[in-house]
Amino acid sequence: MIVNQSTIDMCASFVMLLVAVVEVDGTRMSRDSIYDQFVCRVWLTRVPLWALMTTSTYGIVITAFERYIAVLHPIWYSVSMKRPIYRKLYSLLHDTRARV
Repeated sequence: MIVNQSTIDMCASFVMLLVAVVEVDGTRMSRDSIYDQFVCRVWLTRVPLWALMTTSTYGIVITAFERYIAVLHPIWYSVSMKRPIYRKLYSLLHDTRARV
């Protein structure tokens, strides 16, 4: 779980660096070019950056909630929280992010 969060944060940092460094001149774009359509619809709107930051935030919220439950109900937590629950939470995370 920590490795997953670290990977998402690393990718978000890399994309943020690219957004800050790469300048795209939007005045010479044409409607016929697939590359220009991609740049206009994906890169200039910063969809990759916001998707990674949203995923990172949801991961932190899930981790905080999991730790809160572990402190509040330690016996129940040790008995009932198993590996499959993380898969369900992360699948819920990705389903929610895809709908937004």
